[in-house]
Amino acid sequence: MPKNKKTEWQVGDPPISVVSDQFCNPYPMELMVKRKVKNLSKDHYEVLDPSGNLLLQIDGQAWGFNRKRVMRDPAGFIVLTMRQKGISLKRKWEVHGGESKEREDLLFTVQQSSAMSLKTSVDVFLAENNNVKKSSTCDFHASGGYSNISFKVFKSDALIAGVGVTHKFTWGSFCKGKYNFRVSVNPEVDYAFIIALLVMVDDIENLF
Repeated sequence: MPKNKKTEWQVGDPPISVVSDQFCNPYPMELMVKRKVKNLSKDHYEVLDPSGNLLLQIDGQAWGFNRKRVMRDPAGFIVLTMRQKGISLKRKWEVHGGESKEREDLLFTVQQSSAMSLKTSVDVFLAENNNVKKSSTCDFHASGGYSNISFKVFKSDALIAGVGVTHKFTWGSFCKGKYNFRVSVNPEVDYAFIIALLVMVDDIENLF
């Protein structure tokens, strides 16, 4: 693990496996995420490698409270399920393996750091550290900004992934719900975890 502040996760650092070891690669990954609204109630994300091969796909509700989004592999098997919890100023999500709702299958919890901020910021608590009301230390932290729908993910002070919009941002594309993300995932970092986090941060930022 990097010991100095403001470093990046590198080759040789221990794997960060949150969803599964199968999503950890020993080399940096550059992914493309395409997002579109399918109809008035649903949106769809596709995760592609540089060759255009489908790696993951996410479907879910584009509107409303208590939203649910499901991540599947290219064959259609469910990897994880993201559920927004209740109505509050600080949005909270619980992520379970597969389709489960059971506590023993909880992977991690994501909660907005602050409801009143010009900068999107979320804290991530792994299953063994998921009591966000009592815990003062998160396992991961992501922060970004409303102006360009981008953010960075940190483990302590080490950068493990970065996300940004790949084209010039326009309110037209924003309102239509169509835009692409460039996702840079550092070596040995679980990219399914990073993509799930992207979807939840995007939900906070675009308010769809």
